[in-house]
Amino acid sequence: MGITVNGVEITDRAIEAELPHHQRAQNPLKQSVNELVLRTVLLQEADRLDIAGEDDDTRIETLFTQEVRVPVANEEACRNFYRNRPEMFSSGEIVEARHILFQVTSTVSLEFLRTTAESILAELQEHPERFAELAKMYSNCPSGTVGGNLGQLTRGQTVPEFEGFVFRLAEGEMGSRLLETRFGLHIVQVMRRVEGKLAPYEAVREEIAENLTLAAWQRGVHQYMQILVGRAKIEGITLEGAESPLVQ
Repeated sequence: MGITVNGVEITDRAIEAELPHHQRAQNPLKQSVNELVLRTVLLQEADRLDIAGEDDDTRIETLFTQEVRVPVANEEACRNFYRNRPEMFSSGEIVEARHILFQVTSTVSLEFLRTTAESILAELQEHPERFAELAKMYSNCPSGTVGGNLGQLTRGQTVPEFEGFVFRLAEGEMGSRLLETRFGLHIVQVMRRVEGKLAPYEAVREEIAENLTLAAWQRGVHQYMQILVGRAKIEGITLEGAESPLVQ
C-alpha cells in the first residue's frame, strides 16, 4: 500500500495479520492501518530511548510509564467532581415520565416531522392537560395508547440522551424543547420523581480519585502520541488523530 513510518514500510502482510483484530470496527482496514502506524511510531521511540522488554506491548507500556507524567487528583478536584456530579453517586432515583415520540422514517422528512412536533409542543405549552390526548393521536411509541406513560424509570433503563434529559426535569415539568434521540423527536414530561440517596463523599473519594487520575493519564497519553505522530515522517496515509485501542 506504500505506507512508511520514518522510512519503515507497513507491509500488506502486516495489515492482513492485523485485520482480524478489528472486524467490529466501522472500517476494519483503516483501523488496522492506523493501529500499525501508531505502534510503529511508539516502538521507534522506544528504540530511541533504549527501552527494552520481553515483547512489544511491554515496551510500549514502559514507554508510557516513563514519558507520560500526570498529577494525582487532589482533594479539591475530587470534591468538585463529587459536588458537580451527584447523580453518579446516588442510588434509588426514580422518575415517572411520559412522552410523545415523532419517529423518523424513510417516508417522512425530518423537516416535516420537526414542524409537526414543534406545533404539538406549542399546543401543550398552552394546554398541558391535552398531553394524554395528543400522545394517543400522534405518538409512534406503543406508550401512546396509555397517554405516553412510560412508567417508573431508573438510571440505565433508557438511552443516554433520553436519560440525561428526563432526569434533569423537575416533578411536573415538561421539556421546553424537543429532545432528539436515535429514535426520533420527543416531547417529554416528568409526572413524579423520587430523589435518590447520595452516598457520603468519604465512601466514594477513592473511586473519584482513581477515575480522575485515569482520565488525566489517558489525556496525557493521547497528547504524547500526537506529539510523536507530529514528529514522525509518515507517508501514504494521513492520520486523523492519535486515537488508538493501544490506550484503554
